[in-house]
Amino acid sequence: MPPRAAQRWWSIPLAAVAAIVPAVVIAVALLPASLVATKDVPDAADPEALEVVTAPFARVPASAQAVADRISFGQLEGIAELDDDRDGSLFFVTISEPAQSLLSHWVGLVEPEIDLLTREEKFGTATPAQRQSISLQMMRTSSQVAQFVALDAVGYADAEVIPGEVIVDSVLCLEGSPGACTVPVPADAALDRGDTVIEADGVPLATIDDLVGALAGRQPGDIVELRIERPGEEAPQTVEVELIAAPDDSGRTIIGFIPFDTASVRLPFEIDIDTGKIGGPSAGLAFTLTLIDELSEGDLTGGLDVAVTGEITLDGTVGAIGGLPQKVSAVRQVGVEHFLVPATQSDETLARAREIAGDDVEIIPVATLDEALAALAELGGDPVVPVADGG
Repeated sequence: MPPRAAQRWWSIPLAAVAAIVPAVVIAVALLPASLVATKDVPDAADPEALEVVTAPFARVPASAQAVADRISFGQLEGIAELDDDRDGSLFFVTISEPAQSLLSHWVGLVEPEIDLLTREEKFGTATPAQRQSISLQMMRTSSQVAQFVALDAVGYADAEVIPGEVIVDSVLCLEGSPGACTVPVPADAALDRGDTVIEADGVPLATIDDLVGALAGRQPGDIVELRIERPGEEAPQTVEVELIAAPDDSGRTIIGFIPFDTASVRLPFEIDIDTGKIGGPSAGLAFTLTLIDELSEGDLTGGLDVAVTGEITLDGTVGAIGGLPQKVSAVRQVGVEHFLVPATQSDETLARAREIAGDDVEIIPVATLDEALAALAELGGDPVVPVADGG
């Protein structure tokens, strides 16, 4: 006997709930986190105070991938030999900074490796296009430096560094407090991070040395006309900047910006590192160690899988990177148990990284390439054997 209408009253609200719940889940998954996500940041007007701003982005773990899969070589016959007899791999690690939905925001609140980001923390004062261009330039430079450092370590004496174009990294600050610049140099009004300076008062600039020469004989307070190329802009622009005295009491007259290291290298054979759309300099040490492993006898990792992060400079110094907590999480997720990281990371960052790593990942701080090689030897890796003829 079918139930009477009075006995089916509960079916109406149940049906309504069944229809509403999926709709709510979809809405929460699609609505932007900026509706609710906020964080406290230093107030620009009063650095000692805090202000609440929206945080629509998050820094999250991305991937840990074997570097060797991304490296290819040109013609090596009679020049070099590759050592393919290895069991372990060296991994480079990435993070991402996506926009968050309400759902991903709420899930991330309980994950210790996820950091909320404001728009300024993600992009700075650059546009997204400028930020992408800068990041890719940093990766290209990092790849070039890694190739030179690796070949130098293995013994190829004919690897050569070639100065690169003049690209603005940051402008100097004359006065400020932690977290804020109150008095930037005059050039701050004209130059953006990522600008390429191609002329100074009509003098073409190919390298930073050309810029130094163009400013020779100038005095603080002089006005110089610069021609620049700006990411995201089709045509070059002309701007005027006031020169200042170098703050190091060297007597130099400068514009007042720190340039990117855009050096390239000339090598005895072709090396290609497929970086795709991955940006930033943090894979430099991983690239360097993998190239050394490929071009020298033995096995640097002793058959182990080892993750590596850190910027590499031409003198072999390992520089600090961003997103270490997220990178530790990515390493842990792929099951790699050893992770070389820059020793110059802050104590707070290293402590947080070790907390996320737990007993699953050994965090090994290194300050130089030599320390990284020594750390791999401690794990059971072979020492580097230079090529017999030095290239």
